[in-house]
Amino acid sequence: MMNIRFLGTGTSYGVPVLACSCPVCTSQSPRNKRLRCSVAVRYDDRTILIDTPPDLRTQLLNNNISRINAILFTHYHADHILGLDDVRIINQIQKAPIPCYALPHTIDTIRSIFGYAFDPSTPVGGGLPKLTLHTIEGSIDGKFEMFDKQITPVPIMHGTLPITGFKWDSFAYITDCSFMPQESVAVLKNIPVLVINGLRYRPHSTHYSIGEALEIIGQINPGQAYITHISHDIDYHDVKIDLPDNVHIAYDGLELEISG
Repeated sequence: MMNIRFLGTGTSYGVPVLACSCPVCTSQSPRNKRLRCSVAVRYDDRTILIDTPPDLRTQLLNNNISRINAILFTHYHADHILGLDDVRIINQIQKAPIPCYALPHTIDTIRSIFGYAFDPSTPVGGGLPKLTLHTIEGSIDGKFEMFDKQITPVPIMHGTLPITGFKWDSFAYITDCSFMPQESVAVLKNIPVLVINGLRYRPHSTHYSIGEALEIIGQINPGQAYITHISHDIDYHDVKIDLPDNVHIAYDGLELEISG
């Protein structure tokens, strides 16, 4: 059994957006409050994070997460990596480094931004994040094992930037996608649970719109699909487009139990 917890479902701005007085940003509904995008995947008493956004500390507190056994990174943009320093306390709790897996350009960016964590001359002070960095291949042939389950990298495009999603047997997580090659559609075909981004109703140059997300969901034909990476254009309680019965708008704190 896999447990999926949505730690954040928002865009790089989050929702509410700073200084915005739109109906969604001023909504009192918890389902219109969106931290930056991340999920926790749990199985076999292990917790795997996908991405470490700037809101990571708040997300871990909100969801009572005190152990992290591995981190997968979709790409190196600020809203997906800049919370990484907050794992220092997890290192102290677990008394061990945390393995991190990403494409080569993301590994290089982490080494650059968090260079102090890998420099033996850095004063320890309040502690350093202890990480072991592992490069993965950005292709569906680059499968790797994690805690006795196989993970398949799913190549996608974020504008002109090649990034990756991640697929287990019964669950896949795709975010920040604006184009999905047919080989990736094929590897996701008929998956029981798909998470995929849908930014807003209008088109965007580097993210799927809701309509584009629905189109690719139709091609993949998952059992259930959940839309994430959602802007303040989308009111959870007033979605202005017809969703199929198996498609849902995700929200912070949503929890799924998946067989397999």
